[in-house]
Amino acid sequence: MAKVKKQPRPKAVTPKGFRDYFGAEVIQRKAMLDQISEVYQLYGFEALESSAVETVEALGKFLPDVDRPNEGVFAWQEDDDADWLALRYDLTAPLARVYAQNRNDLPTPYRRYAMGPVWRNEKPGPGRFRQFYQCDADTVGASSVAADAEICAMLADTLEAVGIPRGDYIVRVNNRKVLNGVMEVAGVLDPSDPDKFVTERGVVLRAIDKLDRLGADGVRALLGAGREDDSGDFTKGAGLSDEQAEIVMGFMQAKRDSGAATVARLNELVTGSETGVSGVQELETIAELMAAQGYNSDRIEIDPSVVRGLGYYTGPVYEAELTFEIKDEKGRPRQFGSVAGGGRYDDLVKRFTGQEVPATGGSIGVDRLLAALQAKGRMTKETVGPVIVTVMDRDRMAHYQSIVGELRAAGIRAEVYLGNPKNFGNQLKYADKRNAPLAIIEGSDEAERGVVQVKDLVLGAEIAKTASLEEWKGQPAQSEVKRSELVAVIKKMLG
Repeated sequence: MAKVKKQPRPKAVTPKGFRDYFGAEVIQRKAMLDQISEVYQLYGFEALESSAVETVEALGKFLPDVDRPNEGVFAWQEDDDADWLALRYDLTAPLARVYAQNRNDLPTPYRRYAMGPVWRNEKPGPGRFRQFYQCDADTVGASSVAADAEICAMLADTLEAVGIPRGDYIVRVNNRKVLNGVMEVAGVLDPSDPDKFVTERGVVLRAIDKLDRLGADGVRALLGAGREDDSGDFTKGAGLSDEQAEIVMGFMQAKRDSGAATVARLNELVTGSETGVSGVQELETIAELMAAQGYNSDRIEIDPSVVRGLGYYTGPVYEAELTFEIKDEKGRPRQFGSVAGGGRYDDLVKRFTGQEVPATGGSIGVDRLLAALQAKGRMTKETVGPVIVTVMDRDRMAHYQSIVGELRAAGIRAEVYLGNPKNFGNQLKYADKRNAPLAIIEGSDEAERGVVQVKDLVLGAEIAKTASLEEWKGQPAQSEVKRSELVAVIKKMLG
């Protein structure tokens, strides 16, 4: 009789490009989401929660990285003749579908915010995951660039609300129309034939978007024949001539000391392009609106190097960047970089309705923002755990549960130790792992006298760093309190 082959055990590993989030991280993310939503609501935006799954057709093909199957999304087909479905890669493409589907019942303009995870089937790397949280706010149905200016102002206010002070961030604004005008002047775009040079235009956009990472020489190579990276991999370029590439590079380097000087330089670069001139005028209007509200160049500035990778942007684009330095994994100083961005996408809803519907919006990467606050020491990776009620007598479990009940009724986070109570030291080790501030101890002797012992675990840990053995035996971090006064004492100690 053949031996039955054992089924191998599954490997307990996280899929590549994904990660698990534990207690403190989840709590801190929720707190940040609450802070962000408060600002969004203050600006009059309404909450929306849409499906995490969309049809591939509805999502469209707008991702900047197309080196993965199905244009960078996680997609599947349930039946041979069924639509392909995919996990959403952002929160904007689903909004276009929602608005087109419900436009007769929604107000115009429709102002909504949404928060949740998105998924991208991209090559993972350090700090780059295939699942991450986004917080979006969008206005659909408003053609005025005042809607774009409002999103920029809201991004600035939101960063300050979560703990990023002025001077540590900048919201940079550009306009796709200006870039299109520059590419018209360079001969990369043909205004009479919008479909001509589509591939080259996409390569140019992706090249410009990598300026921070590759530098001017790297981008110049991608605008031309292509670039070979340190690993030997070759990326094909846009194939522009040296003259064309220099025109595009001139656009990227058009930023001057003031917004007015930058706009003047952009006007020079787009001379002869109606689209480009229109884009520069929109940037001027945004700058005026920002200045009128007190958002000066120390918070929001015009910067031609901002491109944004997604292919559906049609007008103003903006990016919120943190300007302080952190240390990378090798201890080298570097700027943290972008944590939010967005832009105008007037053609996205049109895909469904056939009619142009103006829209603009911004998105905040919550996980990157949390990492930034942690890197600056403004947020720890730990949270305060619950008060632990230890178990000295198994037969008195109901009594210990009643103590916990009193604490919870008073709004104090608490729990009874539910492991094996035989070894009291293990109970205190458990309390340490939970980062518990206090431990409550009540044996039969304390019960008879109507008292409990309260151990201050935080103070105890501090004393243990310098105290002698005799000092430690004196239990300076442990006090005896009346059972009837326990809740009041705990509240005071935690306060």
